[in-house]
Amino acid sequence: MPANRFASWWIACSLLLAIGAGLEGRPASASELPAEFYRGRTFVTGQVEPGRSLGLARCLSQVFVKVSGDPHLLRHPGLPGTVARAASLVIDFKYRDLMAGIPVHDEQGTRDRPYELTAAFDPDKVDAALHALGAKPWLAARPRVVAFVGVRHVSTRFLLNSEGTHGPGMREALSDAASGVGLPIILPSSDVLAAAGLTEDTLHKAAPVDLAAVTKAAGGDAALLGELAWDGKALGWDADWRMASNGKVERWRVRGVNFDDAFRSGMQGALQILATGARSN
Repeated sequence: MPANRFASWWIACSLLLAIGAGLEGRPASASELPAEFYRGRTFVTGQVEPGRSLGLARCLSQVFVKVSGDPHLLRHPGLPGTVARAASLVIDFKYRDLMAGIPVHDEQGTRDRPYELTAAFDPDKVDAALHALGAKPWLAARPRVVAFVGVRHVSTRFLLNSEGTHGPGMREALSDAASGVGLPIILPSSDVLAAAGLTEDTLHKAAPVDLAAVTKAAGGDAALLGELAWDGKALGWDADWRMASNGKVERWRVRGVNFDDAFRSGMQGALQILATGARSN
């Protein structure tokens, strides 16, 4: 091979090796997060404006939280202006008729009919919008959270579990709240709870660190402890949550809300703690 051709070949190979090494050392891109993280879901009335724009804005807010791992973004002063442009970030959206099979009557046509709106957003545009808000994607695999939740409603007391007759609506609400923040959620079975000696009466005495073994037995990585109590005067639920973080127990609460909001508070708090802990390690 002539010297000049050999030199050109060697330079080309060196460039390719350098590019490959650079790619190997580069962190994973946000586009490698599950597609579900870039989808939001909410409920709207009708399929026309202004309901559609408001729904897309709520969906994008949810996506920001899932992708970044930072629920504080919901209070960011720049968020309203950003989500107002949600339609420009959308790849696709669809409606699910919540009254499918029910005949249309009176004003319950397409205008006032309730729908579930699901919107998929462009990952690159979402990431760019996050950076503009001073945030960034949390690229690590999300820990599996085991929820130990005690419930007191008038004279009824129970621990929420994966298959019990108590609280089917609460199980669904917890699952929705976990999906909304992108955290895998596990409810322990009644057998796992019984083996650990846990009841609604003993849960408040337990510390998250005490539940490490039962958390592992349930297939999880982190324990979230919660106590929901019905407030008859406020006609809502009081929820107290706690979770271990860097050797200490973080606590937060919400008062007089429906149980959907109670579980959203629990999962948003868990997300904040887990994401902050992961980034500080």
